[in-house]
Amino acid sequence: MTLVQMQPRPVGAGPGHKTVAEVMDAAGPQVCDDMSVEVALSVMAAARTGRLVVCDQDGQCTGLVTHAELAAVRDSSAYTDHVRLRDLLGGHGSFTSPVTMMADAERATRTHRLGALPVVDVQGSALGVLALSR
Repeated sequence: MTLVQMQPRPVGAGPGHKTVAEVMDAAGPQVCDDMSVEVALSVMAAARTGRLVVCDQDGQCTGLVTHAELAAVRDSSAYTDHVRLRDLLGGHGSFTSPVTMMADAERATRTHRLGALPVVDVQGSALGVLALSR
């Protein structure tokens, strides 16, 4: 798990100095990492969302998957119904804290080419998602 560097919010910070907590979206649907790709796609369709926060058996956030990623896996020639979400999370080990400054979080999402970044508390539980427009 890679935690984006946290910096305390300066006293008197203006609107340009917001923290992640001030702009993050709700976490949305959270699913277990042992879920199959097909079931995850069904959950996304039912929830009318393009992403899912993935958690382990202990409720700790392990990453985030998108509809596009899951569809690509499902449509690949190597796909079987035994593929689980935990098998796909290799590139999604980045997280951020709610107290991270937006400038730092934006830099991390652009550096790692992430469309969204899970926001976690100190225990690793998902609090929300920081989604940046590209």
